[in-house]
Amino acid sequence: MTIRSHRSWGPLVLVAALAVAACGSSAPTTPPASRGPAPSATTQPSGPAVTSSPSAAVSPVPTPAATAAAVSCADTGDAAPRPTSDTGDPNAGLYAKIEAQVSALRGLTATTPVARSVFDVPGLCAYLKKSLAEDNPPALMTATETLYRELLLLQPGQSLEKLYLDLLGSQVAGLYDDKTKHMYVVTSTGAIGPVEQITYAHEYTHALQDQAFDLRKLVGEAHDQGDRSLARSALVEGDATLLMSLWAQQNLTAAEIAKAASASDPAATAALAAAPVILKDSLMFPYTSGLNIALGAYGSGGGFAGVDTLFANPPDSTEQVLHPDKLAAREAPVKVAFPADLAKRLGPGWTVPLQDTLGEFQLEILLREGGASDSKAAAAGWGGDRVALIEGPDGAVGVVLDTAWDTPADATEFATALDPLVAKLKASGRSAAVLVPEPGRVVLVTGSSPDVLGRVSNVLGLAQ
Repeated sequence: MTIRSHRSWGPLVLVAALAVAACGSSAPTTPPASRGPAPSATTQPSGPAVTSSPSAAVSPVPTPAATAAAVSCADTGDAAPRPTSDTGDPNAGLYAKIEAQVSALRGLTATTPVARSVFDVPGLCAYLKKSLAEDNPPALMTATETLYRELLLLQPGQSLEKLYLDLLGSQVAGLYDDKTKHMYVVTSTGAIGPVEQITYAHEYTHALQDQAFDLRKLVGEAHDQGDRSLARSALVEGDATLLMSLWAQQNLTAAEIAKAASASDPAATAALAAAPVILKDSLMFPYTSGLNIALGAYGSGGGFAGVDTLFANPPDSTEQVLHPDKLAAREAPVKVAFPADLAKRLGPGWTVPLQDTLGEFQLEILLREGGASDSKAAAAGWGGDRVALIEGPDGAVGVVLDTAWDTPADATEFATALDPLVAKLKASGRSAAVLVPEPGRVVLVTGSSPDVLGRVSNVLGLAQ
């Protein structure tokens, strides 16, 4: 389940602002729900270090956060977003220069000029509030918050909207809105230093992608395909992260790169550390794992021409993003579905306000947060899944997660890995059970009471 957005910023959605480990090389090397493409924003947790050979593997490198906002956007007013400058920008020449460099490096040419503006922190906060509300209707946000809480991914009393706004407000340094086709640079001082320039290179890449590949069509606008949207966003963000890495190496001095790498904001770092894992990791996934698939395509496909082939045939699951062999084979997700009349079967007063697909990436988070000893291994072998939030009379709440696995052994490993989560759910006062109705299939059912658990299991033919 991912928070939906039409903007690209960085996972329900930001780019970790790049800290480049070295300069002078023109080729990268190692180190490092949703309706539309995740906004591309440039944030600042961990960024890729790049040095020389594009064929090298990527591993995350911790770097300080270079942030534009260290305030709680959730606590600011609801004023209309207002850029600090729309005309007469003294940095227009610098932006035009970066655009030309990015276009030449990426091998894409803009068919129309890209509008740009600058946000100060209050303007950014107002924009974030407005865009979050537009892309996530209140009912969807409430249902997502309830689902996370029922799966113990949010603590009682935590507000998903506030957490998300605080996370984005502390991390975003720039963004591209694929709905309005407008770019924004975020600066609290008006200065355009190395961090802002790197950010601009990243965001302008999104504008070129949008004109060449149609990002809204690529990522899709379905409310219930979070895993596919996250996988497609990984391609979009990975490409732009690779590009900005190369751009920085070729166009910034060693001193400028060092300044970008050392930029730090304790408040931004604290905000990232305090965010729930499901938000923080989902935000970073498109940039870190996306960089991996972009590097792989770049190294084996003749540079960015290889990346273009991924846009022609993009990943359909986070499993494909996480496993190069499954991406190469285009291993298709297994379709898992609930009865179309599930709410009717449950009876009067029952609703199914949310359905989605978690995918391997978010299932791993669920297992990890639940206490599994080897969550990555247990989530591997994923074939497909479907999760539904179920609500009934008198505050009744249930969740059913139906999963399909490549082999019975994979299913057994996943079922075993769910045991610590089930224990935590029961300790929290919920009812929970793991059912294996057939080889290769595992179903987690939770309920606010034994009656809810039994009703849901009976309706789905899972009662034992």
